[in-house]
Amino acid sequence: MEIQQLRVFLAVAEELHFGRAAERLHLAQPPVSRIVRQLERDLGTDLFIRSTRSVRLTAAGAALVSPAREVLTAAQRARTTALAAGRGDAGVVRLAYAGASTHVLVGVLAREVRKAYPGIEFRLNSQDFALPALARVLRGEVDISLGRWDFVPAGVQSRIIVEEHLVMAVPASHRLAANDEVHLAELAGEPFVALPPHEGSVLGDRLRRLGLLAGFDPDVVQRVPDSWTAMSLVGAEVGCFLTVSSVAENVTDPHVHFLRVLDETLPVHLRMAWRGASDNPALSPVLSLAERVWPRHHSLEGVPEA
Repeated sequence: MEIQQLRVFLAVAEELHFGRAAERLHLAQPPVSRIVRQLERDLGTDLFIRSTRSVRLTAAGAALVSPAREVLTAAQRARTTALAAGRGDAGVVRLAYAGASTHVLVGVLAREVRKAYPGIEFRLNSQDFALPALARVLRGEVDISLGRWDFVPAGVQSRIIVEEHLVMAVPASHRLAANDEVHLAELAGEPFVALPPHEGSVLGDRLRRLGLLAGFDPDVVQRVPDSWTAMSLVGAEVGCFLTVSSVAENVTDPHVHFLRVLDETLPVHLRMAWRGASDNPALSPVLSLAERVWPRHHSLEGVPEA
């Protein structure tokens, strides 16, 4: 049983006239008759009662009408879906992101994708750290990753979403909590909370650099799995935590105060990254949409744009 056979059958079943069905299908009448006879042979039963004056459906023919319509509807839906996927209007795009600072940005993009491209399934994957999220892009496990990297490897394209500055989260009871700014030297001897010291950690790198320039080695009393946990420990007066301005903008806790770090250091950029050689056609429209939702920021002098 073929799609064309069902299409011809339905035309005859709805017109109850081979000539009118042929006109509707833009075919000659003999091919329409041949196709219906072949379908009847394939099924092993008559679908129409033919006479010189009329055409009527048999019981088998009447029973076939509804399933035939369902098959043709499903076939059209499959064709439409396949064409939309080929154009990039349908498919799956996976995004990995890390940290307390990106969930608002991700939410904005996800809502816009659903609105502009309802055929694209936008899957969000939360990561503890930015480096594993970038590795997943390289392995093809996700299409886009958000994170802070000083450099991205070959084969990965990126653009800056947000240019950030460093802030120090301190307990509300801290002696400097009434201030808005701080030099790291003012925190010499203080306990610190920090993320795990994995390779490529931007905040870990900046804490070490700033401590070295300030003349002391930061005393990390506890490692935390993520920024949310760090905020709870700062609020509990366990220690101070070096983070970025977007975290300060997204965290509201009366027990935590944020001080802008005045020491000069390498800039911190939140980037989106994707594989330049990706064969996912749905990725391109999402990247174009992200360009509008997250306007392009120019890189700061001294940090190469990937």
